[in-house]
Amino acid sequence: MTSVVIYTREYCGFCSRAKALLASKGIIFVEHDATYSSELRQEMISKANGRTTFPQIFINGTHVGGCDDLHALERDGRLDAMLEH
Repeated sequence: MTSVVIYTREYCGFCSRAKALLASKGIIFVEHDATYSSELRQEMISKANGRTTFPQIFINGTHVGGCDDLHALERDGRLDAMLEH
């Protein structure tokens, strides 16, 4: 089963777009809302190799980046293969 984790914050359009793409594919994901949690934000930054922007997305433990990165994987036809594992 595919594991997808996304770190988000409130009022984030990029977060909404990324979640909408995943939802459109029927993907169930774990969302960590770091809006009010400095601990979750630090966890995200550590796991995302220093990236601080929202969202940060992980598929099967692999950091794939943010919303633009997720949509680029979709455009390139590589996202479905990642989600099948």
